[in-house]
Amino acid sequence: MSEADSADSPAAPVVPSPPSPRTTAARRAVGAVDLTPGPGAGRPFVSFARPALYDDSTTRLRPVRTWAQPRVTAAAACFVLGLGLIGGAATGSWLTGGSEETGTTLSAYAVAGELWHSVPVDQLFPATIKGEGAGPGGADRTWTRIAVAPDASCKSAFDPLLRKALAPAGCLRLLRATYTDATRSHVTTVGLLFTKADADAMRSLRTRFTEEGLDRRPDLMPRPYAAKGTPAADFGDAQRASWTVSVLPDAPVVAFSVSGFADGRAVTEPEPADEATRTSETSAPAQAGLGHEAKGIADRVERRLRKTIAATEHPS
Repeated sequence: MSEADSADSPAAPVVPSPPSPRTTAARRAVGAVDLTPGPGAGRPFVSFARPALYDDSTTRLRPVRTWAQPRVTAAAACFVLGLGLIGGAATGSWLTGGSEETGTTLSAYAVAGELWHSVPVDQLFPATIKGEGAGPGGADRTWTRIAVAPDASCKSAFDPLLRKALAPAGCLRLLRATYTDATRSHVTTVGLLFTKADADAMRSLRTRFTEEGLDRRPDLMPRPYAAKGTPAADFGDAQRASWTVSVLPDAPVVAFSVSGFADGRAVTEPEPADEATRTSETSAPAQAGLGHEAKGIADRVERRLRKTIAATEHPS
């Protein structure tokens, strides 16, 4: 082709060459990172960093197997020991007849119910009873035991109405003794009735005697024990002058006493001891001090019973 032809023919379009990477990089913002792969580069290689908590200089800890087993064993041993202690406490409570809250009361109640065959009669009814301030006007008294009654049924010791009133408690054992004062002019029979009743029944019986005044009714007097050959030989039902009946709330026991004249004198108007010991009382039993005799002896026998229960329950 000639130069003329070349001049007359249209010019070929100019194709711009692709910009070089360097040119493109120059146009990016300052601080941008070029992630464009270079010429001939393969697939990009990505490397993940190690976790921040990992340190090549730190020794890797092994599982603490040698400590776990002893801890499990110790826990199991404590569990078994705890069960043993609980079981032992429950068994002890069962053997003593009650829980921790009520075991003491039930134990004392059970001890009291067994005293009639485990305690000598001299401990319940001593040969001599001293009553400081127990007489009229606070005078001292001394009573001497003159007889101890043999085994007897409740039928022979109580009038029918009193026996009926005490029937709900039952009659397990009856102990009686008769005393005389220093002048041997007064005689008093004191007794302890051991019942078959439980604590609730005894409390119910006590409430009935108190609320209905059964302990103040002359037709509910206990009977005396008239021992032959003693100052009480003539101490019969007609000679009863003053009496007291006490239903114990914390023991299966009814304590009672009845007093009279040693000379066999009959008393037409007997009077309960609580009334005969009043200062203003002018009845024959009160003037003779027979209310003080019945009350003073019964109170001291009851105190000895309580001391015996406490000593038996908690021996030193």
